[in-house]
Amino acid sequence: MSRPDRSAGAAVAVPGGAAGSAKRLLIVWHSRTGAARQMAEAAARGATRAAEELEEAANFAATLRRAADAMPDDVLASDGYLFCAPENLASLSGEMKEFFDRCYYPVLDRIPGRAYALAISAGSDGEGAARQAARICTGWRLREAAPPVIVRLDAQTPQAILAPKTVPAAELARCEELGGLLAGLLLLQG
Repeated sequence: MSRPDRSAGAAVAVPGGAAGSAKRLLIVWHSRTGAARQMAEAAARGATRAAEELEEAANFAATLRRAADAMPDDVLASDGYLFCAPENLASLSGEMKEFFDRCYYPVLDRIPGRAYALAISAGSDGEGAARQAARICTGWRLREAAPPVIVRLDAQTPQAILAPKTVPAAELARCEELGGLLAGLLLLQG
């Protein structure tokens, strides 16, 4: 049986501003096979690069936080969000769902209008997890910044599903673009 991917630490702050008026992007991720982690890391790279290109790196911070470690205070302290998780059995992974369960009511009615996006790793579909996460974000009254990025890795056998994954470069580029889009929206909306 595959174990949750814990190769990246609990939280990684990506270089940028940290205090006061800095715009903050929270990237919450869960991964068992490494795919969603790679996608989250790519999005963080894209967000950081966009802030640098906009000459706003000092006014921007992206934080990668494992879903198990993300708390309501993390959500409240952020200006925008990327939720990155695998689809398991046509829905969000349990650890990502636990994050939403743990944080839902403590932040309800305190974050409306903030931008969010979704990145889903899947064997062949991904739409079920994307719909589930979007419904939760609608309940929080978040504003969808972009359609979900769904990376289909064509894992169909038990062995392939449980095996460590390597996300193709073209798919990681899509995740980088998504992170860049979120950073740009946060920095340009003032």
